Amino acid sequence: MAGGIFVGGGGEGYAVRQELALKYANRHGLIAGATGTGKTVTLQILAEGFSEAGVPVFLSDVKGDLSGLARPGSPDFKLHDAFMARAAKIGFSDYRYAAAPVTFWDLFGEQGHPVRTTVADMGPLLLSRLLGLTEAQEGIVNIAFRLADEEGLALLDLKDLQALLVWIGENRGSLSLRYGNISTASIGAIQRRLLVLENQGGARLFGEPALDLADLMRTDAQGRGMVNILAADRLMAAPGLYATFLLWLLSELFEELPEVGDPERPKLVFFFDEAHLLFEDAPKALVDKVEQVARLIRSKGVGVYFVTQHPADIPEDILGQLGNRIQHALRAFTARDRRNLRLAAETYRENPRFSTEEAIRDVGVGEALTSFLERKGVPGMVERTLIRPPSSRLGPITDAERRTILSASDLAGKYDRPVDRRSAYEILARRAAEAAREAEAAEAQAEEDPQPMAREYNAARRYSGSRVARSTSRVRRPRESFGSAIAGAVIKELKGATGRRIVRGILGSLFRGR
Repeated sequence: MAGGIFVGGGGEGYAVRQELALKYANRHGLIAGATGTGKTVTLQILAEGFSEAGVPVFLSDVKGDLSGLARPGSPDFKLHDAFMARAAKIGFSDYRYAAAPVTFWDLFGEQGHPVRTTVADMGPLLLSRLLGLTEAQEGIVNIAFRLADEEGLALLDLKDLQALLVWIGENRGSLSLRYGNISTASIGAIQRRLLVLENQGGARLFGEPALDLADLMRTDAQGRGMVNILAADRLMAAPGLYATFLLWLLSELFEELPEVGDPERPKLVFFFDEAHLLFEDAPKALVDKVEQVARLIRSKGVGVYFVTQHPADIPEDILGQLGNRIQHALRAFTARDRRNLRLAAETYRENPRFSTEEAIRDVGVGEALTSFLERKGVPGMVERTLIRPPSSRLGPITDAERRTILSASDLAGKYDRPVDRRSAYEILARRAAEAAREAEAAEAQAEEDPQPMAREYNAARRYSGSRVARSTSRVRRPRESFGSAIAGAVIKELKGATGRRIVRGILGSLFRGR
């Protein structure tokens, strides 16, 4: 079929030819199966197919195996003969070894171009999910974002948010009248979670230059779609960070891309590997957000493919939107396994030639049950399919090969050097320094003046316009402004050990900037 990606076939007992129609590729999909049954290879051949069709791809490399997309397969590979035999059996007559154009990305900036976003762009909902906050703690994060907007305090990196939380804690009494109860215990819990996130390396995610989504949607000189590979082997040590980052990226695509309806081929295909991490212990608000994005993002020309072990890992409302499905083997050793197997079989359009439940249990490595959308978006009948062999290398590339690809990338240097421009932290530090100078000047003047209270009293009556209580000879001053309150809070911080560290950090930044 023209305009499709050849997935596999097989002949007797198997589908003759199975293709994923590009026209319906933005209606999402599912790749499921037990560990070791071939999900990674299926993901690899789909990425190759989309790239060859001119569709950019984004995927995460959880085990390091998918980096092989950047290099062609080799006749010296131990499975070469098996690949050739499989290609002949399924009628893959034009099978050849070839690499895909690849761009490597890495949150930690070690195995690819750094990926960053700002705290403001992440937003309070996803940030709270990332930190695992309670409802009360999430409310304080929302207050921080509101105050930052009202006062023009840019929240770019974690230290911006930490500095603002300090001020909120110092002024919780007055803020509680407007926003509701703010407890120091909740603020302390948020600060501790931010510290844990820093220790996990999450601080590198926040800052500038932020990722430009256009850099994920490029094609090479031959018109092939760029395959964007996120190094996720180290990232998986912090599964919450992994899942939240991918959801943020999906949400950004949803917010920024224009409506295109149903294009002849997608503008981008997004593979969400280890998808169960997104939904484990997720609050309903987050699941609703994912469902909304999945339902509407296809009109932006983006196809989302979830990769997981069991279809049951995906909430039912989202699973029902996944039109293109590839189901590898599921094992049924326990009662729970048998229930999952039966539920998986029920999500396919039955084929009278065989039992779907038995086929899911019996297919071998490199085989799968496939069901792709057909004319008018109708789900195709489930078929047993031998998956085609990959054209790119099966397995990881070497470190030297990765460095060569990175140095030749047209994005080399664009994201490598972080930029720390003036934001909430710097503004608060400047206000604190100015307030400290004013306080020192006032203290020095008070020491020199023999009658400070009298002068203050007379000046207050003459110039301030405020009412003076004669019984105490003290001025009732107007309510402290937001800016001066921030300055006062930060002054207190600067006087302690934390303040000394901040000053050292500011001085260090000045010297590094020279």
